[in-house]
Amino acid sequence: MQRRSFLAATSAVAAATALAAPSVFAQNNGAKLTPLKFTLDFRINGQTAPFFLAQAKGYYKDEGLDVTIDTGAGSVASITRIASGVYQLGLGDISSLVEFNAQNAGTPMVQAVYQYYNRAPFVIIGRKDRGVTSDFKSLAGKKVAAAAVESTRRAWPMVARKQGMRGDAFQWQTTDFSARDNVMVRGDVDAATYFHDSAISLFARMKPEELSVLKYSDAGVNLYGNAILAGSNLVAQNPKVVAAFLRATNRAIVETFANPAPSIAAMRQREPILDEKIELERWAITAQYVGAADTRGHGLGDIKKLTLEQQVDEVADVFGLKVKPASDAIFNGTMLPSRSERTIPTKA
Repeated sequence: MQRRSFLAATSAVAAATALAAPSVFAQNNGAKLTPLKFTLDFRINGQTAPFFLAQAKGYYKDEGLDVTIDTGAGSVASITRIASGVYQLGLGDISSLVEFNAQNAGTPMVQAVYQYYNRAPFVIIGRKDRGVTSDFKSLAGKKVAAAAVESTRRAWPMVARKQGMRGDAFQWQTTDFSARDNVMVRGDVDAATYFHDSAISLFARMKPEELSVLKYSDAGVNLYGNAILAGSNLVAQNPKVVAAFLRATNRAIVETFANPAPSIAAMRQREPILDEKIELERWAITAQYVGAADTRGHGLGDIKKLTLEQQVDEVADVFGLKVKPASDAIFNGTMLPSRSERTIPTKA
């Protein structure tokens, strides 16, 4: 409920400022570069390393773009930043976008244009010494840490349905993101929600054999995760700019699958304090969700319409949405690079 109230409040502001935002985009003219502001959904780390590779190698400039990449404060913040016109592009969760568009009926202010996480990396990680196994039912009666407003927690009722469990089968322990590892290590809780690749920090403090990783995708909950989002003003006025950004980014994503080390090095130019080994391990987990099984059929960045329609239905039901957005209002794949460019390289 907290998040829904926040979304409702920020939606009104976003709607007003989007209408007032000036149109400043122009196709690259000679040496002049088109400025674009891109917001991440969270901090800089190995999860988003390809974006920094594209920047460091000049792929954005090759496409006539001057891209600024900023840290984020969650998917809701990314969506409202883009809707307001302050940012033109960003990274945000598809389920949050469904909710935002449902609360802002009519022509969408924000659309997904490249599906980054082909599956949402939602997991609950539990301590085996507290009786948490690979079976979701082992969470019954346990204490599970989660932030007050976060996607993995909000999607839990979808897993409960699939598993034949009650939505209140365990007790939520509201915990800040920054304290989640600590409460797990101390044993204050039995389990905690994570983006799978964000749990690298926990894996560095507890042995993997001490933990059970329960993936939402293994429970039959097929949700798309974070996507590259674009403001509808930019899509309508200059789709070539969006296509150029996607070509450059996709080029870097494909290269990162082939060899992640240069991407991690590029990311560390922005955040030198990060540990290369840890971030390589983080990307290895991220890659499982970016390059999930579906991508073998339609390539990186694309979706299956039926899967998205089912996700819209689930989100509308679980979140109690009064309006159900059409899948075409959520995802616009018309600016994707060609299918041949979006193929994960085969390793020798």
